[in-house]
Amino acid sequence: MVSAATSSPDTAKRIRLVIWILLAVIVVGGAAWYAVLTTNKPSQDPPVAGNGEASSEQLVRTDSHRLTTPAVEKAQLVEFLDFECEACRSIHPFVEELKEEFGDRITFVNRYFPLSSHPNSGQAALAVEAAARQGKFAAMQAKLFETQDQWHGQPESQAPLFRTFAAELELDLAAFDAAVADDKTKQRIRADITDGIALGVTGTPTFFLDGEKLTLSTKQEFRQKLADAVK
Repeated sequence: MVSAATSSPDTAKRIRLVIWILLAVIVVGGAAWYAVLTTNKPSQDPPVAGNGEASSEQLVRTDSHRLTTPAVEKAQLVEFLDFECEACRSIHPFVEELKEEFGDRITFVNRYFPLSSHPNSGQAALAVEAAARQGKFAAMQAKLFETQDQWHGQPESQAPLFRTFAAELELDLAAFDAAVADDKTKQRIRADITDGIALGVTGTPTFFLDGEKLTLSTKQEFRQKLADAVK
């Protein structure tokens, strides 16, 4: 009886300790995402998820990142992506192939859609947008995908690591730091998220070809869709 009576408080203490540890991991892991999503969050109600029927304005904004600039545009391919998303990394080399093949006729556009399930997706988007201000959007994007195994799923913020990538890309680090901290950078990313939600984006990567939300099963089908669009 004495043993049972004394073990009960110890068990309760251990349970409380485990709970506090789990809460700490969740808070630290989600900090970067929370900062991007909620800092200076607009006061209006969030948009209702759409059905994938895209307006041209929601698909491509004046400040959207256009990765190709064809002299005569025959189509637009818009990708909503998350740099911590393994599927985005997996398809990235193929999308680069498509850019080489169709970039003279199709405008390729990238838009941010960091997912809350990825603890460093928000900080990754901040790093890419900060690099974009120095003309290095594609370079930082490629760097994050190349190194994704190194930082993917880490509970602690990877912002210091992303800063080392900025140094490796020979960015002005003072300007990079200022851009990461700038509320306008966060607002820029949130604007993409808002449009994505309104268009019915729920995961990444999500592609729209001339306003049509694509559902693709093979790379061959993807390439054929683009080929048909430029005929």
